Amino acid sequence: MPKATNKPTILITNDDGITSPGIRNLVEAVKDLGRIVVVAPDKPQSGMGHAITIGHPLRMNKVDIFDGVEAWQTSGTPVDCVKLAVDKVLHRKPDLCLSGINHGANHSINVIYSGTMSAAMEASIESIPSIGFSLLDYNYEAEFAPARHYVHQIVGSLLTRKLDKHLLLNVNIPSVPMELIKGVKVCRQAYAKYQEDFKERKDPHGKKYYWLTGAFVNFDKGKDTDVWALENNYVSVVPVQFDLTNYKLKAELEKNWKLK
Repeated sequence: MPKATNKPTILITNDDGITSPGIRNLVEAVKDLGRIVVVAPDKPQSGMGHAITIGHPLRMNKVDIFDGVEAWQTSGTPVDCVKLAVDKVLHRKPDLCLSGINHGANHSINVIYSGTMSAAMEASIESIPSIGFSLLDYNYEAEFAPARHYVHQIVGSLLTRKLDKHLLLNVNIPSVPMELIKGVKVCRQAYAKYQEDFKERKDPHGKKYYWLTGAFVNFDKGKDTDVWALENNYVSVVPVQFDLTNYKLKAELEKNWKLK
């Protein structure tokens, strides 16, 4: 991390688009903590996961959206934004990357699909400490005051210490008034997922199309999970990693497989 006399450079991105209330609230929450640079998609990119743009050009232009904050919008995915920020905007790695504040939950299995968390993960892959923030409210006019408070608290605390270059946190904030939030819990990712269904409909020309729907089901009854914490009005913090190796199974296979 930079010396105390220097302000850290903080890259901010998201998947809801550069005009979303969530990213504006994220900027407001941390603008006193460092030099803020925003590089974000020019349109919503939710559910993009770790997609990158290949096969057609990326566009990027500077915009005057946040008072006193350098900001760029791109035609690419959240992961593209991180790559472009490092290579073409900052010309260096930032000291910290923040992604969000996402409109809606990114707990449990959502971390796999989330453009918000994939942007943060891309930064971590590039040896940039990173955090993804999500508020459990899809409403465009959601109340972000409690989220701003906890974002500032978490980021401010981390900036006082030397960070692991691959630090990656998934932070979710319950959508309740400030006085009902009980605090912060460090959790594990719950085993929970959507049981999905495709609704079959017909367009005005009589051709079939499908609309993805589903219900969220929590199969994990543990009280140390992100889902439990959020259901009980705690801010959940899950340390995440991009190494997907199953080390227990690896050891078992090495011991028991006799393949030639």
